[in-house]
Amino acid sequence: MEQLPLPRDRRQGALGVLNVLSDELICAILELLSPSDLGRLSCVSSVLYIFCNEEPLWMNLCLRLGGQVEYMGSWKRTILYREKLCTKLEELQREPLHFDGFSSLFLYRRWYRCFATLNGFSLDKGDMERINNAKLEELNCTIDEMKPVLLTEVAKAWPARSRWTMDQFLSNYGDVAFRISQRSSKKITMKFKDYISYMKSQHDEDPLYVFDDKFGENAPALLQDYSVPHLFEEDFFDVLDYDQRPPFRWLIIGPERSGASWHVDPGLTSAWNTLLCGRKRWALYPPGRVPVGVTVHVSEDDGDVNIESPSSLQWWLDIYPLLADHDKPLECTQLPGETIFVPSGWWHCVLNLETTIAVTQNFANASNFEFICLDMAPGHAHKGVSRAGLLAIRDVAHDHAKNNSKFETTLSHCPDMNKTHQEKRLKVSESVKEQHGNRYSWNSISALSDAHKQYNQDFSYDIDFLSAFLDKETDHYNSTFCVSNIIGERELRAWLHKLWVTKPAIRQLIWKGACLALNVEKWATCLLKICAHHNLPSPLSHEKFPVGTGSNPVFLVSGYVVKIFVEGGRGYSMHSLGTELEFKTILDKVKSPLMDHVPEIVASGFVVGDHSDFKIFAWDGREVPDMIANTIPMIGGNVSHGFPFGVWSKKKFQLENLGVNSFIRIWPYIVSRRCRGDILANVRDQLSENEAFHLASFLGEQLRHLHLLPLPNIQVNENHIDMGRTMQSDEVGCNNWSANAALMETGCKDFDTLQGWKLVMATLDRRKANVKKILAQWGDPIPAFLMDKVEEYLPHDVSVLFDVKKGDDGSYIYTRSPTWIHSDIMDDNIHMKQCCPSESADTHLGMNAIFEEKLWKWRSFG
Repeated sequence: MEQLPLPRDRRQGALGVLNVLSDELICAILELLSPSDLGRLSCVSSVLYIFCNEEPLWMNLCLRLGGQVEYMGSWKRTILYREKLCTKLEELQREPLHFDGFSSLFLYRRWYRCFATLNGFSLDKGDMERINNAKLEELNCTIDEMKPVLLTEVAKAWPARSRWTMDQFLSNYGDVAFRISQRSSKKITMKFKDYISYMKSQHDEDPLYVFDDKFGENAPALLQDYSVPHLFEEDFFDVLDYDQRPPFRWLIIGPERSGASWHVDPGLTSAWNTLLCGRKRWALYPPGRVPVGVTVHVSEDDGDVNIESPSSLQWWLDIYPLLADHDKPLECTQLPGETIFVPSGWWHCVLNLETTIAVTQNFANASNFEFICLDMAPGHAHKGVSRAGLLAIRDVAHDHAKNNSKFETTLSHCPDMNKTHQEKRLKVSESVKEQHGNRYSWNSISALSDAHKQYNQDFSYDIDFLSAFLDKETDHYNSTFCVSNIIGERELRAWLHKLWVTKPAIRQLIWKGACLALNVEKWATCLLKICAHHNLPSPLSHEKFPVGTGSNPVFLVSGYVVKIFVEGGRGYSMHSLGTELEFKTILDKVKSPLMDHVPEIVASGFVVGDHSDFKIFAWDGREVPDMIANTIPMIGGNVSHGFPFGVWSKKKFQLENLGVNSFIRIWPYIVSRRCRGDILANVRDQLSENEAFHLASFLGEQLRHLHLLPLPNIQVNENHIDMGRTMQSDEVGCNNWSANAALMETGCKDFDTLQGWKLVMATLDRRKANVKKILAQWGDPIPAFLMDKVEEYLPHDVSVLFDVKKGDDGSYIYTRSPTWIHSDIMDDNIHMKQCCPSESADTHLGMNAIFEEKLWKWRSFG
């Protein structure tokens, strides 16, 4: 019998020099191209045609665009239709070409995942305890907060048990756009009717699923169909308004083969998940036990945690079968009506065995509160250890495996490890792979599992254990805040303070958490020393907690405001206090009407030392104590009104980025009397049009007084021009402030000669260079297209913003001088005693008092 010839291998001839690249790398490169380029490249050869028509490629391209998606039966058709690259319907429906002579194990495995059936995953081995209502009663309606469980009847009476079906969702919410699982940095939404169409026709290897934390806003009736199980009703985030709290509840709808890859819930929160329709397969590992195939990255810069994991389906198909029985996770199949509880720190991944509908919520309670606070503390070692155990500390793990010594011996060295011996990004539990088709080796996985167990035998998910990895020298107010934290830095401080005020019964617990997140004990000790030194009333229990969300610890003690300056480090904070004192002195000297609205300064100084020995030194800002001179770089030649740390010195300090090499701990402070009134944010909605007009008139008048204030004296380079010499104390009044005449009358050949203008120009140039970064930090309120154009609105030469005239001799004459303008007037910098609205109406709605505290935050040059 004649043997048929083997089909020719197309790969080498069709790819040319690209033949040296692996199929996986080629697919990754193609994702960088535009749809038009892919279309052109697909015409080059048969193999490139195959690569350029892979559905996962077009899916990723579409998701990269973000926005609302209307699925057209395939991802290639969807993006071509969306980008208007094909205008005729028949072009979108053309059948793909087929070629022989090319095979790819990488593409085949991906194709297999697209069409795999999950019937074999239905078996439940009974790993997880199932608890019904009767057993809950026996347990006094409590569960073990450190152990996952399945609750079988807590959702028995929910209307959602009968209402949450695919047909009813389609009927009631077909035109509602829901958020889709975040496969890209862009927000993706689909109308539910379009999502149903997608589910019925898709064959994706990692299908999209609805994962919407805003479903209560888009479909509020859904919130009436379920209630939080009574076991999980305690949630410390409920002290915040809805728009202030982090995302906490999600509607989850997904087809067969979709699911969530391995992760630990954000912020080490706990969660409950109730399934209303379909079946879900769960796999869980205890805290610190990183699943095989998962890599944890922890940034040394800000502690940001990034997890690389295969998709849920890929893990179940490729890795799970290779695990030894003792290495397999805790498993269960969740059935309709069942609620699973996932404790803080537990690793879990979920695979939908069929089309499912579920609702889930994350929460903070007494059991996980300290872990959540620890997770938001600055630093990186504790975050890595909380998720990856001792594998996150490579040196410790290596020493432990080598010497099998007691962990306590090495623990004392962990927080102070020399960072030069660490990678820039810690990488733990990276899977050992063979290079043949990206397949996992049984022997490699077993060896990795044994190493993991050996390294982590002393790991404990205990708050005392984990907190030992905190960097004890970390400054909680000046450290870089992790962008992936569940709430922002200011929001964290506001949340903890609100808990302190509204939940006095658990203050001991809140204090422990705040010590981890904010090092609040240190600042409270400083407060006690300050109060004792100046004979102020001793702080009451509720007054020992810092208020506000600003960059410095602020305390309200009786009728006083105590502010400790820590922002920017010692040098910057000393200049901040010096500027405050200098500003108050100028008001006194010129007898400005603003004096009626600025709180009285009771005391000022600085705290030196540590927890064991704090000492207080009074300081009015007029001289340079030896301790300060020896530890903080000084700005020579610019002594204004006897204030060496005044505004000019502060600006030069900022511009020259002067560092501080001393390790002496110094924190300046100021004590002022507390005013009466309320902040504008709290009364804005109560104001009538007439009241708002009077308020604007009042603030405009005070703003004029502020701009008329004389600037402090400075000496200008070799010219030694004293800006204050033209001002005599008896000439200064609220209607005749000409202290800055020297600037306006002095001509010079070089625009940068005058020190005052030089600082102004340098400050503006610096802020101009960072304007896009600053605006980006504000987030959604500023549209991206405006941010892209913002630099076009800024002049290339900022000098055009000032009135400068050129004389006949070529010198410049300045017709406008720098003035005092505001810097950070924000709610978190305003602390006053409340007064009722009726009382406020007789005095410009209490705005005198409001302005007193606002004015205290004004600075020179923004």
